[in-house]
Amino acid sequence: MSDPVNPDHYKTNGLEAIDVIEAFFMHSPHLANVFKYTARAGKKDNELQDLRKAQWYLNRWIDLKERDEDS
Repeated sequence: MSDPVNPDHYKTNGLEAIDVIEAFFMHSPHLANVFKYTARAGKKDNELQDLRKAQWYLNRWIDLKERDEDS
């Protein structure tokens, strides 16, 4: 039986995006979301929408970093 909360289609080679996020992105939630949306792109209904979400988070992270450099 498939788990509706944590379905198998989120796993790739035995890894889930949440495992990678917890290991590498705990202090950068924007980059965690970039990873999350690119990792799942093409596994749900709208691949392009997931890529646009990843792009939005990446652009926001870049904006924050640029503001930090300017201050």
